[in-house]
Amino acid sequence: QVRLVESGGGLVQAGGSLRLSCAASGLTFSSYAMGWFRQAPGKEREFVACITRSGGSTYYADSVKGRFTISRDNAKNTVYLQMNSLKPEDTAVYYCAASTSLTRITTLYNLWGQGTQVTVSS
Repeated sequence: QVRLVESGGGLVQAGGSLRLSCAASGLTFSSYAMGWFRQAPGKEREFVACITRSGGSTYYADSVKGRFTISRDNAKNTVYLQMNSLKPEDTAVYYCAASTSLTRITTLYNLWGQGTQVTVSS
C-alpha cells in the first residue's frame, strides 16, 4: 500500500521550533520530488516547500524563506521540514506529498499524507 505518514506536529509558542517528518512506504521514494503544504482554517491549501529527488535543490514559499528548511533522507524514505521562528500565522495542518515532477502546484502532486496539526500560540 502506498502511504505517506506525517508526524512531529504539536503546540509551540511563537518563536519556537518544530521538525516535521514524513515517512513514505509502498513507493520508490527516490523517484519522487517531495513537497510540504499547509492549510489553515478557512483558507486554501498552500505550497510551503519542495525538494528534488536527490535533495540537491529546494524551493520555498516567500512566507517561510529563512525560517523553514526541507530535507530528505532517501535511505530512510523520509522527508523533513524543520520549522524555526514559528509565527501564529504558521498555524495549519501540514501535509507532505509526492510528485513525479518538481512543482509548487498542489494539483500536480500524486500522493498525499493525512496531515499533522501545527499550532503556534501568540
